[in-house]
Amino acid sequence: MIETFEKVEDIEIRLLLEALYVRYHYDFRNYAMGSIKRRLRQAREQLGFATISAMQERLLHDETMLPTLLGYLTVQVSEMFRDPSYFKAIRDNVVPHLRTYPSLKVWIAGCSFGEEVYSLAILFREEGLEDRTIFYATDINQDALQGAEAGVYDLDRIQLFTENHRSSGGKSSLSDYYSAGYGRVTFDRTLRDRVVFSDHSLVTDAVFGEMHLISCRNVMIYFDRPLQDRAIGLFKDSLARKGFLGIGAKENLRFSAHADDFQEFVREEKIYQKGGK
Repeated sequence: MIETFEKVEDIEIRLLLEALYVRYHYDFRNYAMGSIKRRLRQAREQLGFATISAMQERLLHDETMLPTLLGYLTVQVSEMFRDPSYFKAIRDNVVPHLRTYPSLKVWIAGCSFGEEVYSLAILFREEGLEDRTIFYATDINQDALQGAEAGVYDLDRIQLFTENHRSSGGKSSLSDYYSAGYGRVTFDRTLRDRVVFSDHSLVTDAVFGEMHLISCRNVMIYFDRPLQDRAIGLFKDSLARKGFLGIGAKENLRFSAHADDFQEFVREEKIYQKGGK
């Protein structure tokens, strides 16, 4: 009986993902199935649906269900200057190369609620590069994008953000960049002056400009191998010659079809440089 239930559930999941793609053009069909299954089970239980098929029926006939379901399917967990050694490597190793360009484009792919966007904006301000940089912050989740653009976070997260900033080699106090009140902090609006927030899918959308730095961390771990290759190929085609790509600690390019197009730049922080072809 358990085996039969799981087989039926697998069919339901594939049908729901197909419906999500055909109806709303969000494509999760090549995401790692184990991760998708866990998230959809959680959504079914917490939203009170008897079956995933019932959840699919609501999704097809009620557009307000879409952002709710996307909240389960997309992982929105981050923090400012997460993995401080990654940002220190950008500061110490990548920034000296970026200084040689008169103008810069930086893409934060899968920006979630914006913690990494503000981290890089602050880092670039501290290094004197902000005024020559345009940041592109993208995600497929509209609610996350709106949260990122607002730049408002719970006050109880600030201590961790501050410690991370300090460990990343921060040259100022993080408190210089936000105001606090009513249990929340709001980051300085000027940090968003050079940020473009945009809906973009690594699954279905095309090349996103010509970038000097792309940071996409802890996103591809949820993709299957073909989709990982698509994303890495997209990054390759979106990078300027000798541009930089930063990925998550548990991700790598070793088995990608595009591995030969990159060289390790800071191995321990998973920062790569595109070849000069």
